[in-house]
Amino acid sequence: MNVELINTGSELMLGRVLNTHQQWLCRRLADLGYVVTRQVAVADTGRDIETVVREALSRADLIITTGGLGPTSDDITRQLIAELLGKKLHEDAAIVQHIEQFFASRKRSMPHSTRVQALVPEGAIVLGNPHGTAPGLAMEVTEDGGWRMEDGPTRRSPSTINSQPSTPKWLIMLPGPPRELRPMFDTSVVPLLQRVLPLSGGYICRNLRTCGVGESVAEEKIGELLKPLIAQGLDLGYCARVGQVDIRLAASGERGAELVGQGETIVREQLGKHIFGENDDELEGVIVRLLTERKQTLALAESCSGGSIANRITNIPGASAVLLASLVTYANEAKQKFARVRAETLATHGAVSEAVAREMAEGVQRETGADYALSVTGIAGPGGGSDVKPVGTVFMALASASGTVAVKQFNPFDRETFKNVTGTQALEMLRRVLMS
Repeated sequence: MNVELINTGSELMLGRVLNTHQQWLCRRLADLGYVVTRQVAVADTGRDIETVVREALSRADLIITTGGLGPTSDDITRQLIAELLGKKLHEDAAIVQHIEQFFASRKRSMPHSTRVQALVPEGAIVLGNPHGTAPGLAMEVTEDGGWRMEDGPTRRSPSTINSQPSTPKWLIMLPGPPRELRPMFDTSVVPLLQRVLPLSGGYICRNLRTCGVGESVAEEKIGELLKPLIAQGLDLGYCARVGQVDIRLAASGERGAELVGQGETIVREQLGKHIFGENDDELEGVIVRLLTERKQTLALAESCSGGSIANRITNIPGASAVLLASLVTYANEAKQKFARVRAETLATHGAVSEAVAREMAEGVQRETGADYALSVTGIAGPGGGSDVKPVGTVFMALASASGTVAVKQFNPFDRETFKNVTGTQALEMLRRVLMS
């Protein structure tokens, strides 16, 4: 099946907004077996939108557009597609009522311009939007239903229609805001696709998420062993980020589940200690789950990471059951006052040292009574490094009833990446101790 994604919005072309739709929709569609074969982003201009939609209709079985369904003058996707397909627009009373209730519930007056969102092309299915005012729209499109690639929109008499109707295509229009698009896709689009464009044989996809092993090393360990399964139809893929590598195993057809299962067994045998989760698991989520299961607690003492580890932990629902406290002891004085690092340790070894990392972890554990205390201290750069301790140097320590362990890492990246990978390494250090 040929699937194409069209993201509209001049803000995307200007770099003012990150195109998260491309990643999120491609991932969700692929997980369902509808792998996107082409995706494009265009500005909010009539010619650009018409061109890409016309091209997509010439080759795709499923076209999904995002954006351009709102009430402002640059929201022209609905009107352009209706014209391209030769479909008249009519106002849907139920949508008007929804828009009126949306504004009334917020005690706001309804601008007249918002009624344009209630215009629906004839024959379109309305996809409800409980999180906004612009509904989504889904349309079955056939060439003999009024659209031809060679000359665009047209109304043809029955005598001009080929006696062999062409294969129907589906065109789905979704609103731009992610908080509206994502629930609409899950609740309305997924059931529609499974009903009107069912996949034969099914599709199985499993993502194994690893930490502490590079992409090339992972491939060396599993690549050759998986080749016989790949020859039988297993799809193997890698997605590498700093500090993390995801390994994708996918297959379709009657043997899909079998091939993926055999592939997963091989990967787990070779990379087991590095695998922290599956599919959408996040390392911080695994930490919260493990601590919750054990009824244990955590405290943090962060310096170079600036609280980013605590931010990741508290993004997980239920984190309040395990995280007792997080101290961002950026200055030496704060390390002494709150994390109980000794002045002589700082003077002898410097703030970025194993000794200070150990005392930070042990100090915050004593102060909070947590079962585990994790600390990090390092040089994020771009300045502050030396020959002995270059930019990117970081020490982390983990204190528990079993004692304190400390490690040194070297993360020579920009500040944001440095903080992210340092947090990942620290959390992975904790995960391995919990798993042991």
